[in-house]
Amino acid sequence: MSEVPEGVNFAPASRRSARPTATMTLTRDGPEGVEVLLGKRSITMRAFPNYWAFPGGGVSSVDTAAVEYFSQLEGEEAKTIACILREMSEELGLVPAPTGLTSVPLEARLAIVSDKKNWLPMAQNNAFPVSRENIKVLSHRITPPFGPVQFDNAFLHFHAGSSREVPEIDLEPQTEFTEVMWAKPVEILSKWRSYEMKVAPPVVTLLMEIERTLDRFDRNMENAADDIASRLPGRRSILFAHGVEVVPIKTATLPPADHTNAYMVGDPQGDYVLVDPAVRMREDMESLATAIDRHKGTLVAVVFTHSHGDHLADIGLLREAIDAPIWGSEYTSQSVPCDRILVDGDVLQLGNQSWKVMITPGHHPGHVCLLGDAGLIAGDMVAGIGTILIPPQTGNMNEYIEQLKRLKDAKPHLIFPSHGPVIALPEQTIQRYIDHRSARHQRVLNAVLAGTSSVEDIARTAYEDTPDAHPSLAIDQTLSHLLAHQEEGNLTQKNGIWAAQ
Repeated sequence: MSEVPEGVNFAPASRRSARPTATMTLTRDGPEGVEVLLGKRSITMRAFPNYWAFPGGGVSSVDTAAVEYFSQLEGEEAKTIACILREMSEELGLVPAPTGLTSVPLEARLAIVSDKKNWLPMAQNNAFPVSRENIKVLSHRITPPFGPVQFDNAFLHFHAGSSREVPEIDLEPQTEFTEVMWAKPVEILSKWRSYEMKVAPPVVTLLMEIERTLDRFDRNMENAADDIASRLPGRRSILFAHGVEVVPIKTATLPPADHTNAYMVGDPQGDYVLVDPAVRMREDMESLATAIDRHKGTLVAVVFTHSHGDHLADIGLLREAIDAPIWGSEYTSQSVPCDRILVDGDVLQLGNQSWKVMITPGHHPGHVCLLGDAGLIAGDMVAGIGTILIPPQTGNMNEYIEQLKRLKDAKPHLIFPSHGPVIALPEQTIQRYIDHRSARHQRVLNAVLAGTSSVEDIARTAYEDTPDAHPSLAIDQTLSHLLAHQEEGNLTQKNGIWAAQ
């Protein structure tokens, strides 16, 4: 079954057009070769907190107005170039000029940081240079469908020349980046592969492309950039971490999510497993088959984290493209034939990577997580978008909270959820889940102790702090909390009437 409770209906999800954004790949000639600029994003940022990424942001009305004013900003990419000129002024205090990078005066930068609308009039008054010369569009990429909002990002490039001519970057006026660094692509990728640093997935694949292309052009970055810009982008891997590639699969899951993440987990050059390939449509099966063909390792098994319908595949369709054993927990084997029963503590040796099996019931019996150096394949224990339901029939709220504590104690590097993007701050995220569920658990108990007795009335009281909660889901989850309190001996119920024990 799907985890959406029976009888609960949602309006069909509508996906908006992708929002335009722009990022800048700044390069320079360092003493030992081409270097790239990355900034470490603050932990307060909504997208990719604590990750290293390119400077950039969303295209705004300010950028549209700039295109109308500056005649040199012409063509299809004019708005994204205007956007990146403004974003660089704010985040780095630097702007491209015909002779390289130049600093934005501090007073002007502070004004832009306080209100981005100040950028255009200051540029009009020549407070700093505005030049699109030598800015190239390397590629475009629409973010995967992890949530209802997607972004169409223009990856721009500017080569600043010799490192001796690049001004120092002052981060103090802005709040997005806590650090910046210039480093060779190969050095960044090496630290990413050893889990020493977190790098945004699209940055990883672009750095890989830059490194490959530099080798073909005698390490000349401007020639390499011209070559990258001239090629139509192919289907790219989505690398959440070294050894963790994701393929989103469209499923009938709990909104606002409408996809389930299938993961290729293990050695990129050796053995790997495919987790939750929940394919039900041929188009998704073809996308998955393409990703498998592109992978340089050997697929040794399909693993299902649990037996909800938005995680299991149409086995007949799956078998058309994938001939591999199926592994799952004993409970999952009741829904799909498993060639290997996974038990808590098993270690999956996947080439040069080891992944530990953790059986984490609560959301569903026999739920499987995988823990490795890269992080936690979390299934439905936590989500990158939306919420996690604990079904009253097959879930257990007490077990769920206890297993969350166990996962937090494991201190994963990252969390790879079944729904939504990678979770950058694992311990903080899991603790937030624990606190939220524990607080709701107490509110349910308090409602009964105050004399409320029916599930519907208890739900209304317990969810007073969440007026936007779906009424049917609130009742469903309230029942899960009530059953957990009954298990603990706090409450009793007779003929649907709940009371203190």
